[in-house]
Amino acid sequence: MERLRAKRIAEAGEIVPVTYEGKAVIIQHVDEEQEMARIFFADEPEREQDVPVRLLKER
Repeated sequence: MERLRAKRIAEAGEIVPVTYEGKAVIIQHVDEEQEMARIFFADEPEREQDVPVRLLKER
């Protein structure tokens, strides 16, 4: 996924179907400088992590 698209999704305030390693995730924040996204898994909201934006896929 492109960095700007990930940032728009994070700021949209709506749920956009995004996956990371095949699992549904929610983007919380995008660090544009590092090109990393703070995500949490839809089925495990307590499981947060930072991942490279390029590994996110919009469904």
